[in-house]
Amino acid sequence: MSAAAVPDAPANALPVIPRSQIVSWALWDWAYSAFNAVATTFVFTRYLTSSSFGDPNHNSALLGWFLGVSAALIALIAPVAGQRTDASGRRKLWLAINSGVVGLCLLATVFVKDTPAYLWLGLLAISIGTIFYEFASVSYNAMLRQVSTPATVGKVSAFGWSMGYFGGIVLMIIVYVLFIVGSGSHVGLLHVPTAGGWYVRLTMLVATAWAVGFSIPILIAVKEPKVPTEIAAERTSFLGSYRVLFHSLSTLWRESRNTVWFLLASAIFRDGLTGVFTFGGILAGVTFGFSTSEVLVFGIAANVTAGIATVSVGALDDRIGPKPLIVTSLAGMIVCALVLFFLHGDGKTVFWIFGLILSLFVGPAQSASRTFLSRVIPDGREGEVFGLYATTGRAATFLAPVLFSLFITIGGKQVWGILGITIVLVVGLAVLIPVKPVVEKAVIRKGA
Repeated sequence: MSAAAVPDAPANALPVIPRSQIVSWALWDWAYSAFNAVATTFVFTRYLTSSSFGDPNHNSALLGWFLGVSAALIALIAPVAGQRTDASGRRKLWLAINSGVVGLCLLATVFVKDTPAYLWLGLLAISIGTIFYEFASVSYNAMLRQVSTPATVGKVSAFGWSMGYFGGIVLMIIVYVLFIVGSGSHVGLLHVPTAGGWYVRLTMLVATAWAVGFSIPILIAVKEPKVPTEIAAERTSFLGSYRVLFHSLSTLWRESRNTVWFLLASAIFRDGLTGVFTFGGILAGVTFGFSTSEVLVFGIAANVTAGIATVSVGALDDRIGPKPLIVTSLAGMIVCALVLFFLHGDGKTVFWIFGLILSLFVGPAQSASRTFLSRVIPDGREGEVFGLYATTGRAATFLAPVLFSLFITIGGKQVWGILGITIVLVVGLAVLIPVKPVVEKAVIRKGA
């Protein structure tokens, strides 16, 4: 870990953020790479959409519908949860609770045998885990302002994203060597039986321990923020929180319309980014003919590529601003996705080349999107605004799963799902282009 990767605050009036707090904060991303990389992308969803559970095309579409329902629930609840967390001053507590539920969902995947009867358990574990992962991410993203300064927020955000990728790399290497590499009735260094899906189920057990263990430092090192008096006064009932939310939205629309347009644009293109990783491993397995071990090897390579690219552009984010990074990244991903669709007949080679090129752009787009918003949030409103960020994102998150499933239905083959995800990225880029880089902070006031 280089000194450049974990920035110090500049030597001026800005507060100095202890390096231990930055690293502890970023370790949450490292911890829950177990959910993103292993559960939802390269191992478990690939397992669920294999022929062991029935028709892979049908199961891929079914997974998309389950995730679409999860997205709707997140959209309804996330901003209120964020607002209530701000008012209560218990950001770490809710981070711990929501992370714990994700850990339980990971544990549930351990019991999914490779027969159709267990498909629904697997789909429920992934969809419920996705909901609570997003709730936890609201609190986690809100803490970005606590571990950075205006001069370092880009580098710190990029460092956190890269830790997620690198955590995924290390974890996937471990499970690949121990449980997956090889062929036959027993695989991996530990000669785990493939019957009953044990090679995947033990992988998920390790992923559960990884997520829970590495998420502990943030709960110890990062302090709860002080709650501004006017925000603490907004404590209200759960239903009353929606009144505060609607007032906040109307105030944003009147006084920082540019921020509203960014929330809309990011909602759309972030859904496309999520779709790339959610369905990337599935596409590799069914459309491009990768085996489970080959999907995992590609996942390791993709995470290395994304992690290096993300941490490399953190300083650039602070220098030129996040919008140019987002626009460039989305354009690059659209081109790569179209190449993959039209050249899919060339098989694994084209997926390796353009899949890795596409991976260069995913992390920078995600990190820069978070810093764009972080630069405009009023003090003490981090949870509420990142709740809005989650809501606007999840209000559109049905787009990628639904269009992925719809295009499979229209085209009759899984490869057509690539076009569905590409459309989401194109629309997100189109909405983002007119958005001006924000200079002034958005203003959100208490409802009457």
